[in-house]
Amino acid sequence: MSQAKGDSQFSPRERVLAAIAHQKPDRVPRDFWAEPPTWNRLLSHVGHRDKDRLLNELGIDIRHLEIPSPPEKCLGGGLYQNFWGERYYYRATPWGPMRDDTKGALAAATSLSELESFPWPTPDLFDYSVLPEQCARYQEYALLYGFADVWQRPGLVRGWEEMFVDMVERPEWVHFLCRKFTDFYKEDYTRAAEVTKGRIDIYLLISDLGSQTGPLISLAMFRHFVAPYLREMIQLIHSLGGKVLFHSCGSVAPFIPDLIDLGVDILDPIQPTGPSMAPEVLQAKFGGRICFHGGIDMQRLLPFGSPAEVRAEVRRYCEVLGSNGGYILAPAHLFQPDVPPENILAMYTDDFS
Repeated sequence: MSQAKGDSQFSPRERVLAAIAHQKPDRVPRDFWAEPPTWNRLLSHVGHRDKDRLLNELGIDIRHLEIPSPPEKCLGGGLYQNFWGERYYYRATPWGPMRDDTKGALAAATSLSELESFPWPTPDLFDYSVLPEQCARYQEYALLYGFADVWQRPGLVRGWEEMFVDMVERPEWVHFLCRKFTDFYKEDYTRAAEVTKGRIDIYLLISDLGSQTGPLISLAMFRHFVAPYLREMIQLIHSLGGKVLFHSCGSVAPFIPDLIDLGVDILDPIQPTGPSMAPEVLQAKFGGRICFHGGIDMQRLLPFGSPAEVRAEVRRYCEVLGSNGGYILAPAHLFQPDVPPENILAMYTDDFS
């Protein structure tokens, strides 16, 4: 495909939007995701605490908009619960605590009425007034918003094992939970779009569908329990003028044709779990039909490889997936705190066309 702007320089936003449209920008655009302890370790390594400065130095083209969440509750014994009813502990690392999930607030529910009577949150809990200032601060960048999850997060609140059993024995419970989350996030995204006057470019949509070796659920279950709610969210996001970044860890190749048909614009994190998720295979099967985001291995390469090995893998992904647009460079999950800072910096050393 021809160069989208000839030989002229792209702004970060133009670079991202060109790649999503499968037009070739001046270089592959870049995104950056990191856990809070990773940020602590990386900023200590570079010798300052200015996140924006670091993102600028790394040539990151996307900025993630944030609104403050309601305070979590401590349930005792080191157990915490957030506004959704997800429960978790904090595991210490040398750079700060990391969240470890456990069964959620509704794991012991024995009737649909218990789900119905749960104190479900509404978007009234959030202060959207902070978003316009962020849009103004990052006006030259592509802007990403949200954390909408219509299936996995309900599963965390219910408990994974319980959710899988419900899909077989109590399907109406699953639909109740998915409906609650979908309605919440439809309103959340609508409010964010309104207060920012449609400036948000990309909206995040999450539900982990894959394990290390294959799908977590069958295509039939995906089409029954997940796809209808994804479709609603995708249609809303497109009506707001945004693009859909769908996140699912694991080996998700069997779902990609359905995700394309549902209208997903960008697929993240294309975790390299096996041959079906290799960039060469993804490009051959789906190139030009969906934009890819991520792919740089978080399990072996980034924590244990050398900076030279990281740069070589980045070049491979950029050349295979991004030679004609259609790829955004990012890790295959949020950067974890066990990744040496040198390897994070190595990811963004060169401008690959």
